[in-house]
Amino acid sequence: MTHPIRVTVNGQEYARAVEPRQTLADFLRDDLDLTGTHVGCEHGVCGACTILLGGEPVRSCLMLAVQADAQSITTIEGVSPADGGLHPIQEAFWAKHGLQCGYCTPGIVMSVCAFLRERPQPTREEIREMLAGHLCRCTGYHFIVEAIEAAAQALAPPPPRTP
Repeated sequence: MTHPIRVTVNGQEYARAVEPRQTLADFLRDDLDLTGTHVGCEHGVCGACTILLGGEPVRSCLMLAVQADAQSITTIEGVSPADGGLHPIQEAFWAKHGLQCGYCTPGIVMSVCAFLRERPQPTREEIREMLAGHLCRCTGYHFIVEAIEAAAQALAPPPPRTP
């Protein structure tokens, strides 16, 4: 038996029938072909499957697709500008070599989007605390921290002009 759901993903509305036990991660990857959401541990520990649900980061492997009914979702595919360029966070990860193999990167970028919205000028300690919810096997997180610092600077409003 399937259940009908209607979701808005990256600004586009979708209506689908889903199995009651299908995870949101599998729905995004298999039904909508949005494969940027990676599945790592399937226990909510690694953070690779992080997406934004109503603007808040959630682990899509721990959520059922039926729970997302009538919700707005942003995946890594929805972060980039419409012109095909990179979002400033993505640009910072590229420029600061924060990508490594890239498997964990989409989930981290999604968390950083929400994090920098809440803390536009984070300290290095706050960045490291936020990253504690993500596992990366390729790095000691040094370049990722630098990338997040650079992204925060790039997203910061320009200082007020003095006459």
